[in-house]
Amino acid sequence: MTATDRHAEDLVAGLIEGSGGLRACALISPAGDVLAATAEADWAEQAERLWAAAADPVRGDAEHVHVAIDGGELFAVRGESATAVGIADRFSLASLVLCDLREALRRLAGGAG
Repeated sequence: MTATDRHAEDLVAGLIEGSGGLRACALISPAGDVLAATAEADWAEQAERLWAAAADPVRGDAEHVHVAIDGGELFAVRGESATAVGIADRFSLASLVLCDLREALRRLAGGAG
């Protein structure tokens, strides 16, 4: 495991510990590789489907998405160096979850350490 891999793993673990209501999350590279995840899932493929569904031909690509799902809520934030996706309990504070996901992306872009 590289230092970058450990850094990504630490970030997703920190998201679960520190973000109110977040149950599972993943960091995905622009190439579609899962950098780290807290649970086994088809994170990259589902994130790609989510971004495709959120695309707007007039306004362009979405920077973040918040969708109600069965038994919870799904959040995704796209950054230059990765995408952060999280599944939270129903009625989690969207602004805080999105802020936490953005912070994880900033830290990931900043490198290990």
